[in-house]
Amino acid sequence: MSVDQAYNYRSIHPQLSTAGVLSPEQLEELGAEGYQAVINLLPHDSPYAIAGETEIVTGQGLAYTYIPVDFAAPAPEDFAQFEAAMQANGERKLMVHCAANYRVSAFYAIYAVRQLGWSQPQARAFIAATWNLAEHPVWEAFVADLLG
Repeated sequence: MSVDQAYNYRSIHPQLSTAGVLSPEQLEELGAEGYQAVINLLPHDSPYAIAGETEIVTGQGLAYTYIPVDFAAPAPEDFAQFEAAMQANGERKLMVHCAANYRVSAFYAIYAVRQLGWSQPQARAFIAATWNLAEHPVWEAFVADLLG
C-alpha cells in the first residue's frame, strides 16, 4: 500500500507530506518513495501507534524525530520541538504524521504562519480541511494562543 493512501494523507509540496497513522507496510515504503526523514507526533503508548516504528524508519536510513504530543494537552514546548525539527530537516523529503493528521495539521499551520508567511485565515483553512477545531476546545485554544 502506497504512502499516499495513509489516513488523511496530504501532500503539501513535493518535499513534504502529512498524514495520520501509517501502516507498517507504508512505513516500510517510505525510503523507496524517496522520503529521507520522518517526524512522528503520535505517542508510542497510543492505541494507534505502530509497534517498532522507530526501527522500521531508521532501518531504512531515514532520520527520525519523535515528539509525543498528548492530544488532550498540547503544549507550547511540543510545538517548539516541532519547529526545531522542521528547520533541522531542511530540504529533506519529509513525512510528518500522528494518528489522524490533527496534531500535524495544527502544528504545521502554526509553523507556516510563523516561518512561511501564511496568513491566519490560510492557516485556519488548512486545519479545517482535515478537522474541526471547535470540536476540540483544548486545540482551539492552543492554536489561538500560538497564532497570537
